[in-house]
Formats: sequence, C-alpha cells, structure tokens
Amino acid sequence: MPRVVDPVERRRHLAEAVWRVVRREGLERASVREVAREAGVSMGSLRHYFDDQSELLTFAMRMVIERVEHRVAVLQVPDDPRLAAGRVLAELLPLDPERRAENEVWLAFTARALVDPQLRALRDEAYDLLRNACRRWVRVLLPTGTTEPGVDLETERLFALLDGLAVHAAMRPEQSSAEGLLAVLHHHLDQITASPRPAPEGLL
Repeated sequence: MPRVVDPVERRRHLAEAVWRVVRREGLERASVREVAREAGVSMGSLRHYFDDQSELLTFAMRMVIERVEHRVAVLQVPDDPRLAAGRVLAELLPLDPERRAENEVWLAFTARALVDPQLRALRDEAYDLLRNACRRWVRVLLPTGTTEPGVDLETERLFALLDGLAVHAAMRPEQSSAEGLLAVLHHHLDQITASPRPAPEGLL
C-alpha cells in the first residue's frame, strides 16, 4: 500500500529545506531545484505543493512567524507583569540553536523583501505584530498616567532594542551570548518598570 503523505507536514519539510539552503548558501541559492535536491524530492513533487519560488519562500518565511507565535502561546508566564514581560519578550531573541536558525533565516528574508512584494507584505505584517506587542507590554510597565507620546517613545525604544539585538546576534554570534542578550533586555525592562499592574490579555 502506498504511503499516505500529509500535505501539511510535507510543506513544512520543504520549508525547512529552504531554511537549510538559506543558512548554508544564502537566499539567492534557494531555487526550486536546489530546495528540491535538499529535501530529497523531485522538482515535480515540490511543484505539487508550491507553484513557484516566491510561494515557497513566502511559506517558509511565514513558518518563522508561526513558530514564534506557537512558542509564546504555550508559555507559562508569572502573574508579575515585569517577570511576564521578560519571559515573553525573551522568546523573540535568538537564545538557542532553534531560535538562532529562525533569526538568520528571517533576516535573509527581510533583505529579499526589499525587492519581493509578497515577502515585503509578510515582513510588514510581522513587524506590526512585534511593534504592537511592544506597545502592550510598555503600557503595562510604564507608570499610570503616562501620555501617549511617552508610550509611543518607549514602544519604539523597545521595538528597536529587540530588532537590534536580533541583528547583532546574527552578524556577530560569537559576541552575542544568550546571557548577554537577556541581560540587555532585562536592564531595559527594569528602566521602564512601574508598580505591578495586570498583564495584558494575550501575550503578543
């Protein structure tokens, strides 16, 4: 009896092959032919799941977002807002091999997004999610009565910090230990922490 192929699992398998090619050889090498070879399937089989390279890359990029969202969704967070913020936002940093791989692939995709409209739309969606998450935690941690311009400023500072740490970790991994990344994040959160207030509904 022929083996039944799970189409969802096969698409993920192909996206992971994209990741491996991108990390090893760069995004410019992630052609349909090269990804099929990496995944151990024929080009015809790959095209059964993705019509072209753009669709394949878009799916692979979205899988980064979905994996981050899943990790955050299953987190057990403390009641203390400051500790909760640290726990959730740490999931957005490349602190282990899995997250380092996601981070390197994500940065390669964002560079390609400059010339690929589909990837650009997905990049903008992800950055909007991150900025909104920063705003929600900033609102919790800032003193009651902070004006909207103050919230806006702290939101952009936290957003820039997380994005900058991710870029630095990809560019100079030998100088970006997990301990160092966490130390910077927690130092920043300590600077804006006010008296405890309820954590926001939803984590991102």
